[in-house]
Formats: sequence, structure tokens, C-alpha cells
Amino acid sequence: MKKSAYFAIIFLLLGIISPAQDKGYGIGIMVGEPSGLSGKYWLNNTNALDFGLGFSFTNFNNSRMQLNCDYLWHNYDWLKTSETLVIYYGPGLKLQTGGNNDAKFGVRGVAGIGWYVKDAPIDVFFEIAPVIYMIPGTSLKIDAGIGARYYFQTN
Repeated sequence: MKKSAYFAIIFLLLGIISPAQDKGYGIGIMVGEPSGLSGKYWLNNTNALDFGLGFSFTNFNNSRMQLNCDYLWHNYDWLKTSETLVIYYGPGLKLQTGGNNDAKFGVRGVAGIGWYVKDAPIDVFFEIAPVIYMIPGTSLKIDAGIGARYYFQTN
């Protein structure tokens, strides 16, 4: 068997053995504005750091790389269902570069809802985040997207 097949089997077994989405770290994708990679690192069972690295395609000839980091609080009690749905919110920072314009830096506030898939180390989420750019000038933009992450456990 090839090495890649061994790694795929180990990857799947780790996910089956430890299906929690509120521990360790998760990596996945997000589609929206921006679209790209999404990551989450749990600090405890209520707080996490959320990361995004993506591109803005609102003006296709002027796509821009974007990086954000948010500090999140999670509320598990707000939505009462048989599924694990969680509301999360928090402040963050955003850097936007590339394209024909200057780089931008701003603060953002994110709010979202996550669904933790039963018996699988996967979450699916929707979030919206108003961004107030302060450098090079003041402007307001809204980020929004849907995504999914696969969680790896750290012991």
C-alpha cells in the first residue's frame, strides 16, 4: 500500500475514535466573502480562536488575499434541539492585501451558528462579520460565509 493510503486510513481512524468538535483544532473551507481556508483552535470548551485565510472575488480582476483572527465565545444553551447547535460571537482583526489597491487593516465582530455533526469530527457553520477598516481610511464591509471543518484531537 502507498504511504498516502496509510495516512488516509490513520486520518479516518483518528476521526472515528475522537469525534468531539469542541476540543483540539479544526481545519476546513469557507465559501462566501471571503472564500478560502478556515481554522479553529479551542482554548477550553467555551472559548476558541478562529482563523481565516481567503480571497475576495467581488471584483474578479482585483482579487485580494484576506487574513482574519477572532476570539470566540460559544453558547450551547441558546438553541434547544436534539442536534448540537451552538451560537458563537466575538471580536477580531482583519488584514486585506493584494489587488490594485493598498492593504487594509480593520477590526471585526463575528456572530455565527455552528452544527456539530453527531459521531463525526466535523462542524458546519454560517457566520456574518461586519468589518470596520481603519487603515488606510475608514470604511465598512460585511463578511459572510458558510463552511465546514474537520477536527483533530490533541491530548
